[in-house]
Amino acid sequence: MSSPEWSRYMHDVVGLPESPDEIAEEVVRRMVERYRERLPLIPGALEAVERLAAHWPLGLASSSNRPLIDLALELANLAPLFAVTVSSEEVGRGKPAPDVYLEAVRRLRVEPAHASAVEDSGNGIRSAHAAGLRVVAIPNAHFPPDDDALGLADVVVDSLDDLTPEVIDYDYSE
Repeated sequence: MSSPEWSRYMHDVVGLPESPDEIAEEVVRRMVERYRERLPLIPGALEAVERLAAHWPLGLASSSNRPLIDLALELANLAPLFAVTVSSEEVGRGKPAPDVYLEAVRRLRVEPAHASAVEDSGNGIRSAHAAGLRVVAIPNAHFPPDDDALGLADVVVDSLDDLTPEVIDYDYSE
């Protein structure tokens, strides 16, 4: 879900008394505190981004809120490596809908069929696949995607160490 979708869900379905905007603001505030204490990067993430950025302009299509995306990239010193970033707050629907990926490739000025997505979650895989991107799945060990989602991936690798330009690059004319 996008931030507006999940904060509305928390208000309407779960029954939190705060408005959806207040819920989202509080979650972002708490996450900013946590990120400043310890940024939860997956081992090998920095190196993988650097490897791929040396070959292609990168885009980030995230379900996170804009302030969290910007802060995480700043703290990890990765912001200069991304040509575009898109938050699901900026599109109509969050993952698993394709909106965030379609907006990222639009901003990159590339056709979806000529782009690849790297995903670790079921909804992310579904979103990228629905957008028409080639999907490289790196299953999250703590919350692995179900078999149906993994079946939508074009390539499944075990770790970020396996995420190389050769895994991403393939003949798009096929």
